[in-house]
Amino acid sequence: MYDRMQTLSQDDLTRIHNASVRILNETGVAFNDPEAIEIFNNNGFKTEGKTVFFTEADVAKALETTPARFKVTARNPEKSVFIGEDDWVFVPTYGSPFICTRTGEQRPGTIQDYDNICKLVQTSEHINMNGFKNVEPGDVPTETAYLDMLFSNIILCDKPYMGSTDTRQAARDSIEMAGIIFGGKEKLKEMPVMIGLINPLSPLQFADEMAGSIIEYARYRQPVVILNMIMAGTSGPIRLPGLFALMNAEILAGLVLSQLVGPGTPVIYGTTSCPTNMKTGAASIGSPETYIINSATTQLARFYNLPCRTGGSLTDALVPDAQALAEGALTLSTSVRNGANFILHSCGMMGTYIGTCLEKWLIDEELCGMVRRMLTPVEISDEEINVDAIKNVGIGGTYLMDPTTLQCCRTAFYENNLYSKQEHSRWLNAGGKRIDEVASDMLVQRLAAYEKPAIDPDMETALAEFVSRRKQQV
Repeated sequence: MYDRMQTLSQDDLTRIHNASVRILNETGVAFNDPEAIEIFNNNGFKTEGKTVFFTEADVAKALETTPARFKVTARNPEKSVFIGEDDWVFVPTYGSPFICTRTGEQRPGTIQDYDNICKLVQTSEHINMNGFKNVEPGDVPTETAYLDMLFSNIILCDKPYMGSTDTRQAARDSIEMAGIIFGGKEKLKEMPVMIGLINPLSPLQFADEMAGSIIEYARYRQPVVILNMIMAGTSGPIRLPGLFALMNAEILAGLVLSQLVGPGTPVIYGTTSCPTNMKTGAASIGSPETYIINSATTQLARFYNLPCRTGGSLTDALVPDAQALAEGALTLSTSVRNGANFILHSCGMMGTYIGTCLEKWLIDEELCGMVRRMLTPVEISDEEINVDAIKNVGIGGTYLMDPTTLQCCRTAFYENNLYSKQEHSRWLNAGGKRIDEVASDMLVQRLAAYEKPAIDPDMETALAEFVSRRKQQV
């Protein structure tokens, strides 16, 4: 198949790999966690203080035990998902401190906002998995907010979810809470049930909470997505090939640690790297260079036979306007078309990660459905071609009343629930609403129709008691 967007050739991939190995071997990567350094030392790695040095053989050995595809078991087994190879999932926003309104205002997020996003995930036809920090709740204590978010993830939604990596203790508590749901912590070693997000501190560092979280998740074979956000021209080289080599080195270093702790722990290879706006110093995620980075990331992940995380509906816009939709559609479709498997920030993200907009959440959700339909393979068979029907209609006829049309008219095409498909007069008679206004109305309806998924009362009580106890201890 001819695809103009083949960012890297096989020779390019090999050259980037070799450059990354040089970086790992000659410069090394700092791990700001004493146990991580101890693990590397115990396995014969060269270290100097907090800096660890890697050989190509170290990387190759770790890659041998890292799976290309894995299953994440949901609280409701029917909603479990596979990630890797040809399987991919849409996941909502992560880490936004603010709620953005459709008219341009911003306010701090609340736990009610977080709960509302969990409800949207639960009722979504297109979002396969819940995230974490869908918005940061500013109305609960910062030190224990992760417990409230984990509780909401588990109680309000029965799809797979992301755990906390805010601190090493938060990672441990995520494991404990997952153990309550799935029959004990030891059972977790047999099945991934949540995913932790690991961000290297570019260039070439892992903060203590990130290194510690890799260790805690890997002990119980829970997947981690290792993704950096290198800003070309500030925290990384301004030229993209150099950024690729640095990005790759950081991800591989974290992967090696995960396999030393728990061989077979799934690792998703990812990045949110982007150019720097050289006029302001800010990140610029709604840019063509971001799409190039996303494309290259999917190719590098395939080079190592790993699942990939890139993209999402990313935008620098501050309201859900034409800029937001154009940038989001390009980022989302580029990532999925190029083979990403874990698409975080699939819906709702605004203002270069600063906020989540619930109206945009619904607009992007529809876009996710359209992208998934766009990439659904077309079945080619004699029955589907149906030459007899073409002969029956003949030259100059109409297919409107053809039996096949009548049979398939409700299912042949994607059913759009939000985007306007009306002709002008009907649109005016219905109020002439813009898409953000329609989304605002739909948001009220979706939340009102939400029904809490069934959960064992004893399990819910055990989770609530754990959260209450840990809040008192923190």
